Amino acid sequence: MSRVPFVDVRAMARWMAWRGVERLMPQLVDALEADFRRWDSFELSPRVAAHSREGVIELMPASDSEIFGFKFVNGHPVNPSRGLQTVTAFGVLADVRTGYPTFMAEMTLLTALRTGATSALAARWLARPDSRVMALIGTGAQAEFQALAFRAVCGVEQIRAFDVDPDALAKFARNAQRLGLEVHVASSVAEAVAGADIITTCTADKRAATVLHDVDVVPGVHVNAIGGDCPGKTELDPAILRRARVFVEYEPQARVEGEIQQVGPDFPVTELHEVIASGVRRRHQGDITVFDSVGFAVEDVCALRFLQADVVGTEYVTELDLVASPSDPRDLYGLVASEMPVGIPSGA
Repeated sequence: MSRVPFVDVRAMARWMAWRGVERLMPQLVDALEADFRRWDSFELSPRVAAHSREGVIELMPASDSEIFGFKFVNGHPVNPSRGLQTVTAFGVLADVRTGYPTFMAEMTLLTALRTGATSALAARWLARPDSRVMALIGTGAQAEFQALAFRAVCGVEQIRAFDVDPDALAKFARNAQRLGLEVHVASSVAEAVAGADIITTCTADKRAATVLHDVDVVPGVHVNAIGGDCPGKTELDPAILRRARVFVEYEPQARVEGEIQQVGPDFPVTELHEVIASGVRRRHQGDITVFDSVGFAVEDVCALRFLQADVVGTEYVTELDLVASPSDPRDLYGLVASEMPVGIPSGA
C-alpha cells in the first residue's frame, strides 16, 4: 500500500509550538514571496464555492508543472454559537506526474499561519516602512496570528484592538499579554484606528457591513482587509476604496468575493505579484493602500510545501493508508480477494 504523510491537528499545534509562530512567520513570508515572484508558473482558477444561508464550503486548487494542491475549507460565521469553529480546513498535495497524493495536513491552524504571513507580505510591500502601530478590528481566531506576523515581519510595536464581542476582545488581550504584545484595548473602531499606521479588519459576519468608515482612514495608512471573503460579505466603506490604491491576490476571484465587489467591474486594481515583480514598494508616503485579500490557493499550496519540507520524517507526521496499490495494478479486485476468509467463495 502507498502511505501518505499526514499532519493532524495535535501534531500541527505541537509543530507550531516547537517552531514558534512568530519565528515561522518571516520564513513563510519569504516562501510566499518566492511563489508570488513565479506567479506565471502556476495554473490559476477561482475557488469552487457552494454557498448556503449560513456559510460556504469551498475547494481551492492550484498547480504548477510538478505539484497539484487543493484546500477544502468552510466559512460559517454562526458556528461559534454552536461551539464550533467559523473556519475549518484540510489540504492535499499531489504529484502531477502520477496523480498520487504526496502529503496531507489539517489546515485550520495552517490557514491562520499562512493568512498572517500573506498579510505581512503585502504590508512589507505596501505599508510605510516606519509603520509601528496597527489597529486590529476583529479579535477572533485570526487575531493573534496577524499580530505576531506584523510584529515579526513589519516591526509593529503596538496593537490597538477592538471587537463588538467583549469575550473575543478579552481573549485576545489575555493571549497578547502572554505573547508580550503591547495592546491598547479600545472601546470603538474610531478609538482603535486613531494614530494607527496599519488597519487590519478581520471580522466574521457574512453580510455587507461597514466595519471601517471613510472618516477613519487618513492619508498614509495601509488597510489590510481580510474579513470580506465571499459574495455579499464586506467590511469597508466603498469611499475608502475610491480614495485608495487597491491591491488583490487574484483579480477574477476578488471581483466576486472581495471588497471591490462593491465598486463595479471596471474599478482599477493591481495584483500583488505585479508589485513584487516590479520591486516598487510604495509610491508616496501619503498614499492610502488597501490589500483586499480573500485568500488564494497559491498561498495554501505554498504553506503545504513549506510544512512538508519541515516535518516529513519527523515525529509530527503519521502515515495514512490512503492509496490502493495492488501488486498487479490491473487487479484492483485482488485487494478484496486477499481479505476473504479461507474457504469462503469470493462471491458469497
